[in-house]
Amino acid sequence: MERRHTTWVPILSTAMIVAATLPGCAIHPKPFTDTERVQGAHTFRVELTARQDPVTGPITLDEAMARAIRYNLDNRVKMMEEVLAQKQLDLSNFDLLPKLTAAAGYTGRDELLASRSIGLASGSTTVPPSYSSQKHDGTYDVGFSWNLLDFGVSYYEAKEQADRVLVVGERRRRVVQLMMQQVREAYWEALGAQSLHDKVTVLLGQAHQALDDSRKTQNERLRTPLTALGYQRDLLEILRELEVIRGHLEEAKPRLASLMNLEPGEAYTLAASATFTAPEFKMPVEQMEETALEHRPDLLEQAYTERIGVNEAHKAIAKLLPGVELEFGTHYDSNSFLSYHTWQDAGIRASWNLLNVVNAKNVRGAAHAQLELAHGQRLALTMAVLTQVYVARSDLDAKRHEFGILAQLKDVDGEILGHIHNAAREQAEGQLEEIRAATNALMSELRLYECYGELQSAYGNLLATLGLDPVPGNVRNYDLPTLEQAISSEQQRWAELGKQQ
Repeated sequence: MERRHTTWVPILSTAMIVAATLPGCAIHPKPFTDTERVQGAHTFRVELTARQDPVTGPITLDEAMARAIRYNLDNRVKMMEEVLAQKQLDLSNFDLLPKLTAAAGYTGRDELLASRSIGLASGSTTVPPSYSSQKHDGTYDVGFSWNLLDFGVSYYEAKEQADRVLVVGERRRRVVQLMMQQVREAYWEALGAQSLHDKVTVLLGQAHQALDDSRKTQNERLRTPLTALGYQRDLLEILRELEVIRGHLEEAKPRLASLMNLEPGEAYTLAASATFTAPEFKMPVEQMEETALEHRPDLLEQAYTERIGVNEAHKAIAKLLPGVELEFGTHYDSNSFLSYHTWQDAGIRASWNLLNVVNAKNVRGAAHAQLELAHGQRLALTMAVLTQVYVARSDLDAKRHEFGILAQLKDVDGEILGHIHNAAREQAEGQLEEIRAATNALMSELRLYECYGELQSAYGNLLATLGLDPVPGNVRNYDLPTLEQAISSEQQRWAELGKQQ
């Protein structure tokens, strides 16, 4: 009995030590320090625009598109998702391989593993205590196993992951196409802001000066108060319009800078365009429909999704089959009592979950329903794409007609301004009419830039609706000048394609 009592002492001591140590190993919340937050904010701020080509001159539309494709953070995230999907495919392919495991171990005990035998009938010891193992023993095992059912399931999972890589690629194409549409519109709005900035500043100065002169005239009682106040009210309305215009212009260039991933607040200039060229796309509508159905990234994504559903159905059915596992191994045991310290074994084992037989109908039904859903979604998306082709085509025509009217309106307002300027008098009314005419001309020019940006956006939307990419093939390894040249060449190809009738 004494021996039994003493054997519990080390166990109890060890348990008490572990119990006392565990609270010290607990994990507690650890917020970032002020220094870590400051350092993290600075690091991320620098990383936003790191490793980018600097702006060295006026930016053309092609360069703006190239910078957006190469440096825009949303596009870079989609590229990283594509890389991640490819890495996951590599892992799925590795799961197809058999399992090769190696294990080694060492055991030690303070007493020999001795045992005795007792007779079943007599209840007395029949064999004296004996042992057949050492106090210290070392082993290692190298095993090879291959489960055919797991291989089949992993095979379909790998095929699904391969299609997911393609799905991510199509999503990135869609992001790039939509981003090019945004760049087109933002570029012309920013160019309008750059062209009209000085004109707005001059007009604001003239309006403020006229307002000051009117107030002086009122104070000197050279005009009736009602006439002076009416004149001042008209000037304040013009000032309000000009301030709205200036606020709108101030927002245009930062929006374009964000798309190009330029440093917020960085000064840059845009390459001015001497004339506006209204884009056209005269391809027959039947050919446009075929082009969209063949190249739209969301249609291709849905097609890959449907193929994933097919493999998912095959995988579900494969799980209903019996599992067969092949095994082979090499083993070693240092126990000196063994006659053979090294040996090999091989085997085959089959297992089958018999409840799968009962559930087979439900599994097949669910797989069939999933395939029907994917097919129905693809049909619905096909109809939506065909509708979008007609809508995008009509929108481009409407924007082109609106642009033509605004171009004429700009010319008329410019002529009105010229006549009023030539006939301006020194009286306040003449100065007010000139300022109002200049404001109207400025508004017309601003609307023309905005409409041209919307026209370019409609053109880009039509190209995106047809699934046409801004650059051919993979662009991740292109430098900025090469990418810019590729975009220019592709736009020329689009223009030639749009002239086909």
